[in-house]
Amino acid sequence: MQSIISIRFYAGLNFFVPKKLKQKTFQYPVKGQPSVKDLIESLSVPHTEIDLILVNSHSVDFSYKVKSLDQISVYPFFYKHELRPDDSIKRIAFPEKMFIADAHLGKLAALLRMFGFDTVYRNDIDDDEIIERGVAEKRIILTRDLGILKHAIVEWGYFPRSQDSKIQLKEVIDRFDLKKHFKPFSLCIKCNGKLRAVEKGEIIDKLEDNTKSFYKDFYRCKNCDKVYWQGSHYHKMIKFVEEYKFQ
Repeated sequence: MQSIISIRFYAGLNFFVPKKLKQKTFQYPVKGQPSVKDLIESLSVPHTEIDLILVNSHSVDFSYKVKSLDQISVYPFFYKHELRPDDSIKRIAFPEKMFIADAHLGKLAALLRMFGFDTVYRNDIDDDEIIERGVAEKRIILTRDLGILKHAIVEWGYFPRSQDSKIQLKEVIDRFDLKKHFKPFSLCIKCNGKLRAVEKGEIIDKLEDNTKSFYKDFYRCKNCDKVYWQGSHYHKMIKFVEEYKFQ
């Protein structure tokens, strides 16, 4: 049996909606009584992007069974509305801002590590591992694969809209309110290991002659032994971080 509902997606959720349906209420045919989560995802909007669902002006969770003539409004995170905070979709709260990125987001992963956010990434990581580790380790999944974000066990995730890594970084900072949590240069950009201060004498054999002569403060990754120092690249990264702090 087929019924008709009315539905509208607000603000950033329109990124996922076909052009002819953006920013408008439209009618949609429904077979049986699917959950509102399944209905929304049939329209290519992953549940990880949603903070609030109103059906006939009342908030519902993802399990709500859609009925004929329902009027549905779907809102993203941080959308400015006049509703009570407890109307939002209930999710597991993550204790830390930790991430796992898919194989196509290596540059974004490196930038997040630069800002001090624990980010798992490998260029050969597969979908199953992303989902399993994301859930088991309570990490926010970053991916441009809608199938991953639609997976039933995934609660927290984000689909970067841009393909430019610096713009992606700004999106993630804004989406997860990260500006107060920056810890630049606390993690290795290469492997995500923790950095620790190290005496020059301990790593002297790893340094070029000019580096030995002009720099005295060094850091080494506890995991892969990569050495960092406050050279020109360091100051460029500091400037980069400061730019994002005040945007």
